[in-house]
Amino acid sequence: MIIQMSETNNGMQEASTKHEQIIKYIESLSPGSKISVRKIADKLAVSEGTAYRAIKEADTLGLVATKERVGTVRVEKKLRDQLDKLTFAEVVNMVDGEVLGGQAGVEKTLHKFVIGAMEEDAMMRYIDPGSLLIVGNRSTAHSGALEHGAGVLITGGFGTSEEVRRLADQLELPIISSSYDTFTVASMINRAIYDRLIKKKILLIEDIIPKQMQVYSLKANHTLKDWQRLHEETGHSRFPVVDEWNRVIGMITSKDLIGAGSQQTIDKLMTRGPVTASPSTSVASAAHMMVWEGIELLPIIDMNRKVTAVISRKDVLKAMQHIQRQPQHGETFEDLIWSGFTEVKDKSSEQAVFRGTITPQMTNRLGTVSEGVLTVLMTQAAYHAVQDVKKGDLVLDNMSSYFVKPVQIDSEVEIHAKIIEVSRKFAKTDVEIFHGGSMVAKSMLTAQVIEQG
Repeated sequence: MIIQMSETNNGMQEASTKHEQIIKYIESLSPGSKISVRKIADKLAVSEGTAYRAIKEADTLGLVATKERVGTVRVEKKLRDQLDKLTFAEVVNMVDGEVLGGQAGVEKTLHKFVIGAMEEDAMMRYIDPGSLLIVGNRSTAHSGALEHGAGVLITGGFGTSEEVRRLADQLELPIISSSYDTFTVASMINRAIYDRLIKKKILLIEDIIPKQMQVYSLKANHTLKDWQRLHEETGHSRFPVVDEWNRVIGMITSKDLIGAGSQQTIDKLMTRGPVTASPSTSVASAAHMMVWEGIELLPIIDMNRKVTAVISRKDVLKAMQHIQRQPQHGETFEDLIWSGFTEVKDKSSEQAVFRGTITPQMTNRLGTVSEGVLTVLMTQAAYHAVQDVKKGDLVLDNMSSYFVKPVQIDSEVEIHAKIIEVSRKFAKTDVEIFHGGSMVAKSMLTAQVIEQG
């Protein structure tokens, strides 16, 4: 994927702010280094308030973490392709645990967990380096797991022997105690891994931007001649306009320059207050913004509003095409709700028909199907109906719903989705849900169509 970039400010160097200097200093520290507001303030000659705000941002960026009885320390930033991997330290926080030994190994990554619900000799066959054994107060199992290169999580609030603690310290493998029972602990860890798989599936702008880039931009006092020179140099016709601190203040395109004199300055021609996005914005959200606003180029800014990259609509749509070809890991609530419905093929009908059963998880406190679930079902039916005739992603714009009758658990329902109109940018759909031949809900939906190539 090619994203158009160049150097800013025609090679002019800009002084870094104190805030940025602190972030760079923290990045230069080795993992495990202790960090405090006072030390940062003294080291870089800044106020404690500035140091505190910078450390908070570093925490947001994943550069530091606060550990119980240790304080704030520099940590290795977790890459998005490693989101489904947990460290022992994360497990400690997750289960409100206490580290009994092997503190030096809490930042190690675990790749699987094993529940010790069998005889110890059988248990050891399932344990290998990088595992986490979840077990009760069985000291011999604790030491056996450590000797096999695994960490140990003791449930029920139990401790372990002093000998096992010393072994954990020696092998730098954590032994953790949690007051929760084994089933609860396993459920919490499994849920965390599952959530991470969902996050990993969501493509962010930072995932499609190459690490080393240059951004082509213009200053407010530049003229039409400067735009022409940059246009000839790069072949691009759209550029962000930045101030002396490299902050985006506008966008300039070839259309803005029609009728302008060669000495006309950019600030009189540019579009002020352009739409921008951060690297953590999802690609789908960026596509929605660009289609809705009718823009072809989206500046990407950091927390100080400084431009770091730009992406084109073509880049975004190409990335979304790539998403569709990837295997899906982890399911959201929408995926789970819709998974029990199948399409009923009827070539003679102009409607798409889906059939499924209301499960206990879909109901509200009264035992009837939740209105939120019905909304999800009608939305999903509309999306599937439209995608049968027009490829692309859809973003819901408007929905008017009517809930006519309650539906009980275990009821079989049919969803009829009829396309009213599909254009290049919009789709209108009428959706009805039936049970026993009677209508129970109806909706009219309008959605944006984000074409993929």
